[in-house]
Amino acid sequence: MANPIVSAAWLQEHLNDSNLIILEARLEQNQSNLENQNPNLQIKGARIFDIKNNFSDTSNPLPNTFPSAAQFTAESQKLGISKNSTIVVYDTLGIYSSPRAWWMFKAMGHSNVFVLDGGLPEWIKEGFSTEKQQPATFLKGDFEAKYQPELIKNKEQILENISTKEAVLMDARSADRFYAANEEPRAGLRSGHIPGSINVPYTELQQDGKFKPAEELKEILKLNDQPLLFTCGSGITACIVLLASELISDNPKAVYDGSWTEWGSSDLPIEK
Repeated sequence: MANPIVSAAWLQEHLNDSNLIILEARLEQNQSNLENQNPNLQIKGARIFDIKNNFSDTSNPLPNTFPSAAQFTAESQKLGISKNSTIVVYDTLGIYSSPRAWWMFKAMGHSNVFVLDGGLPEWIKEGFSTEKQQPATFLKGDFEAKYQPELIKNKEQILENISTKEAVLMDARSADRFYAANEEPRAGLRSGHIPGSINVPYTELQQDGKFKPAEELKEILKLNDQPLLFTCGSGITACIVLLASELISDNPKAVYDGSWTEWGSSDLPIEK
């Protein structure tokens, strides 16, 4: 099992590799009310991976929905990404949106992709070079998306799993949202959780903006040999829990892309 995360020190050592592409997983707003403390800085040479716009199906009423393979291919090529690119994804909040970008590349058939543990805050803390953000264009890459449908689940598949219990469904939202103690931050959504799901708040898996050690992750996640499914509010933080589980297990994994924004706005069954 290849380690899907890299350290700031590793990235610093490999900055000049000819096939390296550094992507900032851009998400201007988030439901956790986290703020970018370095809004005008980026890792030297980074390129913007705009989750909300370029890398979402903006025609879908649900937020952050997976784009088509054709859209993903075209937008990746614009960023200069090629078939042989080694991709390192980071975000400005530590670890928040970067696992989503990482998983998107996995689901589009590109395995040579990694997440920077601790993101931009860790990079700056280590004293490595940054630069001001500025518009940029790149030589067109030859990346081609090869969609892996087994890595993304829809509501029908999640509904079926309630009965079969074939996979474990983990919900990355906070406990107060999972147990309906507070209203959902998005208007019009019911409160509660998908029947049979278990609550694994993504914040419990991190310390100081980085993932906790593997032994602690094993203790928190308590994985068996079942396939794993991941959900959250809109498919972003679900990928944090997925990535944490990837650090310690080879279990088959998939994301419920519609997540609670879809489930909570429908007449599908819920628990509180």
